Amino acid sequence: MTLQPLKFNPGVNRDTTSYTNEGGWFDIDKVRFRQGLPEKIGGWTKSTTQSFLGSCRALHPWVTLDFARYLGMGTSKKYYVSYGGTFYDITPIASVNSLNSDISVSIGRGVSTEGQAGQLVENDNFAVLDGVSSTGAVGSALAFTPADDTTLVFVQNAASVGEVGTVSTTNFVSVSVQGSGSTGETSQLGVSTRDVNSTDDLVFSAELGSSTILITVNEDHGASPGTFVTFSGVLGLGGAITAGVLNQEYEIVSVPTPNTFTFSARTANTAIQTLVVAGQIIDTPVLATALDAGDGGNTSVAEYQISVGLDSGIFGDGWGAGPWSRKGWGEPADINVQTDTLRLWSHDNFGETLLTNPRDGDIYYWSSEKLSDRSIRLSDIPGSVSAPTICKQVMTSEDRHVLAFGCDTEANPGVQDPLAIRFSDQESLTVWNTLSTNTAGELRLSSGSEIVQAVKTRQQIVVFTDTTLYAMQFLGPPFTFGISPVSENITIVSPNAAIAVNDNVFWMGKEEFFVYGGSVQVIPCTVKSFVFSDLNAGQSDKIVSALNSSESEVWWFYPSAQSTNNDRYVVYNYLQNVWYYGTLDRTSWADRGIFDRPLATSTDNYLYDQEQGFDDGSTSPASPIHAYIESSQIDIGQGDKFAFLSRVIPDLTFLDSTVGNPTATMTLKTRNFPGGNYLQTNNATVEKTASAPVEQFTNQVNIRLRGRSFAFRMESNQAGVAWRLGTPRVDIRPDGGR
Repeated sequence: MTLQPLKFNPGVNRDTTSYTNEGGWFDIDKVRFRQGLPEKIGGWTKSTTQSFLGSCRALHPWVTLDFARYLGMGTSKKYYVSYGGTFYDITPIASVNSLNSDISVSIGRGVSTEGQAGQLVENDNFAVLDGVSSTGAVGSALAFTPADDTTLVFVQNAASVGEVGTVSTTNFVSVSVQGSGSTGETSQLGVSTRDVNSTDDLVFSAELGSSTILITVNEDHGASPGTFVTFSGVLGLGGAITAGVLNQEYEIVSVPTPNTFTFSARTANTAIQTLVVAGQIIDTPVLATALDAGDGGNTSVAEYQISVGLDSGIFGDGWGAGPWSRKGWGEPADINVQTDTLRLWSHDNFGETLLTNPRDGDIYYWSSEKLSDRSIRLSDIPGSVSAPTICKQVMTSEDRHVLAFGCDTEANPGVQDPLAIRFSDQESLTVWNTLSTNTAGELRLSSGSEIVQAVKTRQQIVVFTDTTLYAMQFLGPPFTFGISPVSENITIVSPNAAIAVNDNVFWMGKEEFFVYGGSVQVIPCTVKSFVFSDLNAGQSDKIVSALNSSESEVWWFYPSAQSTNNDRYVVYNYLQNVWYYGTLDRTSWADRGIFDRPLATSTDNYLYDQEQGFDDGSTSPASPIHAYIESSQIDIGQGDKFAFLSRVIPDLTFLDSTVGNPTATMTLKTRNFPGGNYLQTNNATVEKTASAPVEQFTNQVNIRLRGRSFAFRMESNQAGVAWRLGTPRVDIRPDGGR
């Protein structure tokens, strides 16, 4: 009898056959490698009992100067800030329908020769625009909300140059213009506003016995199904549909016409977040009675949040392409490529201020001074000049510039250039106009069709287009930033597929894995074919990279071919230079640092602490994690002889297990030909029997197996179990040929 040690190469190889990969591992799930030996991965627990709305595809932790820890969470429906175990909804407001809407005041050219706008002073019933000087920049837009009986007075005290021009306005109680200068051309002061004496902007109506409320607006409200709207100032409809029922946040159910929409009434004074269970709003409908004949009164206000994004990318043409209600009933979509993209968020900090950007949307900022405040558009900050209004990604550089990637240009505001990069003045959120006296500016990349992702390292910013990798560095005045191509003909599979590890950037391409650390290298991957042949390319934008620095691992979570959501992962251990994979549904990830453990979100709409315990905390009580690893085939000689296996000597540790009697299963199985079925299987249960002075477990297991080759498998499916495999021995002898 001969005891043969079972020593296997670290990592998993699926790019060869099992027979060819003799001496290696061939299949794995929820197992990693430590010092070349396999062990079960850590478990996860729910970080909070709350769940969130929409699929979360971006996490951003940060800490304030008073050591308060926050977590930004961008989902397909909302943007949340998690603090103290509570989710605060800071989703921006896109527009407002109200009786007394804002008045937009525009200062035209030539208030004086180089006219500068004066200050807007609001009094009880009038506004004064005052203090025009003889020099300075052209004035900017101002806003003022008047009461119904406002007398709006514009006073322009021009200096030595310039003449007060005419005033264009409508529907005010009275308007007067005062003041003039001695010389100069006539200028124009334009005022555009909605009629403050208009009829109701919002009309509410209910149907007897139904919870559906129809809202009619005097104009195109611009909202789509799924958009969230918050009502205030509504008087109720006279019966069960009270003011308390209506003056809440609601999700729009349908949009019958451009100036109508519906929602479902629920119990009064119930915040939406308190009703969210496993990502769904679970509420109690309120049904209208015969008394609900009112229209909501004449003081109603509706605040529309930015439109929700898609939870899945949509491809193709014909009837089913595009989101529901994109076209009219029975009309085919007029595209045959990706019709609408996933809702993805980018975010970063400018000091303690959080900057957020829904991909191909506006840039918003939020301060932690008041948790209940919503994000505000960067372009709406007082004094904001030429700020971008659309971009693909926002970032703050280490030298304190705000950068917008794939944005509108200064010369063509509102029109997105997918290869443009703009940056603000240093230490400023608001100054974006390019002047010789500041460091704001603009660059444009020359290769590719769009910017896909930008990644910040300690030395530079790495920018990916769909074909080229660029390196961007701070140079200082007068150029501020310089950018140069590093490598062409590269690919990147999604806007979240790249991640920085110190000064290296790892990313997943469309058929390869890459690393950049001064030059671009393809990472040899032993599971490449296994991953890319089982990937849903139509949902590739969902692929997200993740760093687990405590284990020297870069993870990529991706949707398998039969799934529309991330359900698998592939891991590159950059310290051991090995690959492994498994099944786990994670949509976003943040490494430890600000928080004690990695954080991740799942398709069940919960936030999880990773590497916590050894079990699956998505259920209550926690469920065991089924972890296993299986070797390739092992034979005797050239595979021409049969082997007889008679016993196994285990070698593993149950160190840190929390269950009293941890067990694991070792399995040996034999077959006669590489393509044949396994003919014999023997499962050996290994149990820990003592912890001190030296950990002890089952001494040996007697088995009887015969075959030309055999495979070894280690697995566990018990709660509270952790294990690490060593070098087991198998009693094996030749058993003749045939």
